[in-house]
Amino acid sequence: MRGLAIVLCLTAASALAGPVVVLDPGHGGAQAGANSPKGLQEKALALDLAMRVRAILQGRGLTVHLTRSKDVELDLKERVKSANALKPDLFLSIHANSMPTRRLRQNTSGIETYFLSASASGEQAKKVAARENAEAGDAHAGPQSDTLAFILADLQRAEAHKDSSRLAYAVQEALIAKTGAVDRGVQQAPFYVLMGLEAPAALVEVGFISHPDEGAKLGEPEHQAAVAQAIADGVRVFLEQLEAREGKPSP
Repeated sequence: MRGLAIVLCLTAASALAGPVVVLDPGHGGAQAGANSPKGLQEKALALDLAMRVRAILQGRGLTVHLTRSKDVELDLKERVKSANALKPDLFLSIHANSMPTRRLRQNTSGIETYFLSASASGEQAKKVAARENAEAGDAHAGPQSDTLAFILADLQRAEAHKDSSRLAYAVQEALIAKTGAVDRGVQQAPFYVLMGLEAPAALVEVGFISHPDEGAKLGEPEHQAAVAQAIADGVRVFLEQLEAREGKPSP
């Protein structure tokens, strides 16, 4: 029944002509993700932002699907499978970052965007991937070599991998330009939710929900609107790049 519910959630979006986008609000249900000092949950923020981005993109004529449209827990593999069934032009997973210690929570802020890689681009990228992957449970259990082989098979699709990089840069640049947040750059890491996707895919950490100021800001509707607008602008820039190369229609 859960798999059917996911499909119904994904197919309930408007069937408008034009590019197809899948937005993945991170976490959900018992997987709350990180929390702000004022109690804002990552899962709620991610869903709010995804719905805002969907409204903007649908207004531009795109077909937009959400992997979840309410507070439900979804397996990461099911998110990928359901997204692939829709044959999207891109997949974007939306999250908020956090730090584990009080000192780091007080001093670390900014936005970073990721695309898939067999190895993390740095120690912090490795930690972010580990935190976001924690909810996978046994979904990717098995010898490390099996997981590595799975990722490397993905990366053999060289053009799709390049496009994932382009998507990540387009979203990151738009977010920094719109919000003025600290630019933590585009990075690479082995995120489970990006494995196996048959479309350009990226994961964005829209800020550090654990930071006292940035966490509070992420709870403000005006800032959420700015973040959603920036993500939508980044998607538009990426789709324009696809159009220029392949003749695909862009918004």
